[in-house]
Amino acid sequence: MNHDDNAAPHQLDQRLARNRLSRRDTLWLFAAASSLGGLSSGCSTSPVTGKKILVGMSRADERAVDKEHAPHQFSADLGVVQDAAVNNYVADVLQRLLPQAQRQDVSFSARVLNANYVNAYTFPAGTMGVTRGIMLEMEDEAQLAALLGHEMGHVNARHSAQSQGKELITTAALFGLSVALSDSKWSPLIDLGGQIGASALLARYSRSHEREADALGQKYMVAAGYPAQGMTQLHELLLATEKGKPNILETMFSSHPLSQERRDTAARLAETAYAASLSRPNGRERYMDSTAGLRRLAPAVLACQNGETALSRKQLPEAERQFAAALRHTPTDYAANLRMAQSQHAMGKLAEARRYAQTAREIYPQEAQAVKLTASVRLAQNDPAGALADLQQFDRLLPGDAGAVFLKGVANEGLGQRQAAGKYFAQYLKSEADDPAAKYAKKRLADWGMKP
Repeated sequence: MNHDDNAAPHQLDQRLARNRLSRRDTLWLFAAASSLGGLSSGCSTSPVTGKKILVGMSRADERAVDKEHAPHQFSADLGVVQDAAVNNYVADVLQRLLPQAQRQDVSFSARVLNANYVNAYTFPAGTMGVTRGIMLEMEDEAQLAALLGHEMGHVNARHSAQSQGKELITTAALFGLSVALSDSKWSPLIDLGGQIGASALLARYSRSHEREADALGQKYMVAAGYPAQGMTQLHELLLATEKGKPNILETMFSSHPLSQERRDTAARLAETAYAASLSRPNGRERYMDSTAGLRRLAPAVLACQNGETALSRKQLPEAERQFAAALRHTPTDYAANLRMAQSQHAMGKLAEARRYAQTAREIYPQEAQAVKLTASVRLAQNDPAGALADLQQFDRLLPGDAGAVFLKGVANEGLGQRQAAGKYFAQYLKSEADDPAAKYAKKRLADWGMKP
C-alpha cells in the first residue's frame, strides 16, 4: 500500500502495540522531528561600520542562541575532538586575533569537532566550530588565522543578525534529529556528514557578507602578525577541494558561498595594502607540530568522508567497506564507530549496529549521538524499555532535545504506558513543530482522548 513517506509509516501504532517495529519504522522515527522558534527584530548600529543595520536578533538573542543551540550543533557534528593539544592550539591562535575584535560584548571561543566534512562556522555570539575535515586540509597557522578571522568578522559585523532581519526567517532549533525528507527511509543517511552540519540553525551568508568577513579577517590576521597571503591560500585550498572532493564541502558552499573573485580580492589586498606582511613566517612548522595527533587520523577521516558520500548516495555496501577501512586504521575513532553503526542499522544488521554504537559510547561517554543511535537500534530490536533508558541518558547528556521527547513518547507507547506516552507527545507539540512527528503525536492524543 502506498502512502506519504513524510507521514508516519502505515499502522505504526499497531506495530508498537505488538512490539514489532520494522527497520523502516525505526529509521523513520530516528529522523522524524524538527522545530522552529522565532526571534525578535529591529534596527541596530554595525559595530564595524557604525552605520544603521536591520537585524533580526537582539544581542541578548544572539547570546541565547549560542547558549541553547551550540551544544546541539556540536553534538550533531559528533562532539569536540578528544585531543586537548589541538583544541588548546586553536584557542591560542584565536586569542592572538581577539585584540582586533570590534565587539567587546562577545565571548569568542573555538572548538575542533569530529565532523569529517570541511567547514567552519560561528554562532552569532562568537561560539565557533571547526571541523577536523578542514583542519586536515589546511597547511599552516596563517591559514588557520584567516579562517578564524573570517568567522570573527561575521560576528563583529553581526551578519547572522542581519540575515535574520533581512530575510524575516526564523531560526531552526537543532534538536538532534533531522527533518524527515521526501524519502523517509533514507533521511537519516542522506543527512550525514556535511549534509547536516551548521546549516539548519546558522545564517546563510550573502556574498556581500562573505566579502566583508574576508576583508575583516585579513585585517585581523595581519594586525596579529600573520602574512596576508594566508587568506589567499585558504581560498585556494577550498577552491581546489571543491574540484577534487565537492561532497565534503557541500555545507560550506551553502553557508559560505565561495568564488574565484573572493580569492582574487584577497590576493590583491595581500599584494597592495598588506604587502609589508608578505615576508612574515606562515607558522607551518607550529601548525604541523600542534596538529600531529589529528593528522595521524587522516586515513581514517578520508575513509569516513568516502563512507558518508556513499551513504548519501544509498550505496550501503560501499559505505560499510569505507567505514571498515577507517576502523582498521583507527579502531578507537568515535566518528568511524558511530557511522559504521548507522550503516549497519540501515542494512538491518541490528546486532552489529548495537555493538558499534556501544563501542562509540565507551570511546566517548560524554557525547550524546551514540546514545541516541543505541536507542533507535533498541526500538528496532523491540526493546522499548531499553530504548527509554537510553533516551533518558541522552537527555542527561544533551538536554533540550525535542526529538528525544518525541521518541520517549514512542518508547512509552511501545511499553503500553499510554499516560506517559501522551505526556511526552503533548510536550513535543509545545515545541510548535509542524512535521510528521507532530502529526503522529496529535493523532495518538486524539485516538486516546487526550488534550495536546
